[in-house]
This record gives sequence, structure tokens and C-alpha cells, in this order.
Amino acid sequence: MLINCAAYHDGRKLADIEPVDIAAHLRTPGTFVWVALRDATLAELAAMQQHFDLHALAVEDVHHGHQRPKIEEYGTTLFAVMHLIEPGAEEWQIGEVIVFAGPNFVLSVRNRSGQGFLGVRERCEREPELLRHGAGFVLYALMDAVVDRYFPLLDALETELEAVESQIFERGAGRPNVQRLYELKRRALLLRHAVAPLLEMVDKLHGGRVPAVCQGTQEYFRDVHDHLARINAAIDTIRDTIATAIQVNLSMVTIEESETTKRLAAWAAIFAVCTAMVGVWGMNFEHMPELKWHFGYPLALGLVATAAFLLHRRFRRAGWL
Repeated sequence: MLINCAAYHDGRKLADIEPVDIAAHLRTPGTFVWVALRDATLAELAAMQQHFDLHALAVEDVHHGHQRPKIEEYGTTLFAVMHLIEPGAEEWQIGEVIVFAGPNFVLSVRNRSGQGFLGVRERCEREPELLRHGAGFVLYALMDAVVDRYFPLLDALETELEAVESQIFERGAGRPNVQRLYELKRRALLLRHAVAPLLEMVDKLHGGRVPAVCQGTQEYFRDVHDHLARINAAIDTIRDTIATAIQVNLSMVTIEESETTKRLAAWAAIFAVCTAMVGVWGMNFEHMPELKWHFGYPLALGLVATAAFLLHRRFRRAGWL
């Protein structure tokens, strides 16, 4: 579905145009065209491929989707894939935005995501002195918007991790905490899969040999690289903290089970002694004088109770009860 199609000259918007007028504007010196699509159909992709002379392999990647974040060069055209992560009710949803940036055009295709980029277009149009850099600056603006959306996800991970850590030593919370930590670990891995490949690729867009479309915007891509490096480092810290928290929780579960085993063993010992003493008078031998003694029964009960009391007291002092 077509979202926007506009032509720009010298950093300023000329007009919204129809796709059939793209070729005429591409032939105008100093003019570039910015097209935005959402969940593009095969027909729309084929039309854009013809307008912008896109490589067939790149168009095929757009059609199939579910690509790993990457940046590739096809002649003078730069092909970038970035993941869009949206928090859902139960789990995060993964979409993607794919950008073709050429000498005089930008084509962005958003798939499986409700996050729009109208704010990016408005931002670029408010800064014509930067938009004069053409497709390179638009690619930076889109990439910067995607990366900025990773920070709230990172904050959400850290907040939830702190909440779990505050409950680590609460009795009976070990198993639920482990489940929450594994869910956090899975989300952190999703975010890392979006950030790490992009970090590696953006490093090639500033310093040294860079694609022609990025020549005038290298410092901006260096800023994006710094943001990605910060996010990647924070993700590594979160993953390490999660691993430590999981080990602590498993240790707490083991300790709680050990405490339960101690209690059961203590009560078993008490009942074993009582059973042994009662069993002596249950052997029904003929010559057992205390059986015919008037105070024999209460004395036997008293001995059993005393033995049970002494054992209970000993186990309580030992911390088993």
C-alpha cells in the first residue's frame, strides 16, 4: 500500500506526486523522490523496481520478508533491512522496515508493523539544510528513528528485571521468578538480534570507504553507531544479570527444598523414636512387670512425650524446625 510519494529539490519539498510521475522527476538534476510503502504487493514492488532499477535479489528479499538486519550495496543503491519491535500483550511482535537509498531516490517498505514514520518525514522537511544531502540523510533519519525506538524496549527490560530482582529472596517466589527471567532473556535475545547485526553494518557507513550515497552524512551514521553500541552493551549487561539472577533463583529453590527436607527428616526422627518406644510395649511378652503396674500406662506416655519434646527442642535449636 502506498503511504507517501513526494519529490524534493534542494532540500525542500516540491509536491506529492503520483507513482507514474516518478520517472520525470528522477531526470531532473538536484531532485530526489521519496516513496513509502506498507506491506507492499508484488505489483507495487515490480513497479518500484522498474522506476528505480532495483536489483532483483533485493526485491525478492523484500517480497519474502523475515530478513536478518543488514546493509548491502547493489551498484549505486544501498539496501538496508532493520527490525521493528513492538511490545504486545503477551510477547513482542517483530516487523521490519526495508530501505533502498540511491543517488536520487529513497524507497522505504514497512512490513508487519503498525509503527509509522510520518514523524521522520516531517522532521526531515523541517530541516531543509540537512535534507539537501538527499537520500543519505533520509536513510540516516529512518535508521535513527528505528534505533531510538529500541531505547524504550531496553528501559522496559531493565525495569522488569529490577522488579524480579527485588523478589528474589521472597519465600516461594523462586519458580515464578525463573519463568519471568527466561521470558526476559528471550526478549533480550530478540532485541540483540535486531541490534548486533545492524551495529556491524553501520560501522561501514562512516570512516574509510563508504557508499557514495552516505558520503555527506558520515558523522550522522557515526552517531547512530554510537547509539547502537550503547544499546548492545546494555543488552550484554542485562543478559549477564539475568543469568546471575537465574542461578540465584535456582539456588533459592534448592535451599527451600532443603529446608523442607530438614523439616520432614526432623519430624520423621521424632515419630521414629516414639514408634520405637511404643513398639517395646507392643511385643506382648508374658513377663513385662510394668504392664500390670497401676502407673505404667501414664509413665509410658510421659516417657514418649518427654522424648518427643527433647528431640523437638534439639531440632529447633539446630534450625531444622
